[in-house]
Amino acid sequence: SPGQVCVCTKQQGFQQQVLALSSSKCQELANHYLGFNGWSSRIITLQNVSGMDGEELGKTSQRPSVKFLCAMEVTVPSHGVCSRGVALGEAELQGTEGPLEFLTATRRAQKLAVGKALSSSFQKILLVVLESGKVAVEYNSCQEEPTDLLTEEELKGLIKVKAIQL
Repeated sequence: SPGQVCVCTKQQGFQQQVLALSSSKCQELANHYLGFNGWSSRIITLQNVSGMDGEELGKTSQRPSVKFLCAMEVTVPSHGVCSRGVALGEAELQGTEGPLEFLTATRRAQKLAVGKALSSSFQKILLVVLESGKVAVEYNSCQEEPTDLLTEEELKGLIKVKAIQL
């Protein structure tokens, strides 16, 4: 049945600043509205890109860090919606640079990259919740990125990073 919609036409003084939800909040909302089996996510690729910015760009960082790049896909099969997100996670090495510290920083960087990529994937999915409790899911093509149009094989080949600028 038809619903009532309000459209804002006057946006004077309003700046376009999009604040993304954290990955845990995205998961919480998806579980609440779609159910635990109503959506899924998978990591397409998770690559270590550490040391690819300092030497090649002529910069030296004060603290060594570990960087990971993650490409992730979120699927809502019952609505036929699929979205991809790509993100970079970085963790500085604290204190001594022993093997345990390196492993800890690596895990932090991986977790951060995966969380940001999941959040990026969910930013392109619209959940429309009606008063009746029904939920519609749509893909927001306004935020479409080139990574959404590539096959998985092309995407894995795409993430060969020469330099990173933050």
